[in-house]
Amino acid sequence: MKVAFATSDKVHINAHFGWAQQIDVYDVSPEGFSFDKTLEFSGNLKEDGNEDKLTPKLKALEGCTIIYVAAIGGSAAAQLIRKNVTPIKARSESETIEELLTELVKTLKGNPPPWLRKVLQQETKSFDFEDEDEEEVLVNS
Repeated sequence: MKVAFATSDKVHINAHFGWAQQIDVYDVSPEGFSFDKTLEFSGNLKEDGNEDKLTPKLKALEGCTIIYVAAIGGSAAAQLIRKNVTPIKARSESETIEELLTELVKTLKGNPPPWLRKVLQQETKSFDFEDEDEEEVLVNS
């Protein structure tokens, strides 16, 4: 799954979603994690009430499962959720991306919380069309 981080230094989750000039994206699985790409945004991102600044971010985050942020407004959070991206507020700005990724990998290996299991099941179903067809044949036989 793809996990994004609003960051200003590529180390900490220390950026407000709406104001973030860069968002780092990682691929995460029970086997580990790897850096995928940095999404960069420009313009007047600190202007409150400017919903247009969110549009490029929402489009760029398509395919991501989770985005960790230092802070996020209610409207932006709702728009992300409608796009099937779960926004999560970091526990503190001193927490590093690497620490959180390591913790997430351990969670995926063990017993993920119900909301994460549901997301993972949806991802599997949307990408595993061949297996679903085989299951249908076996069930209907």
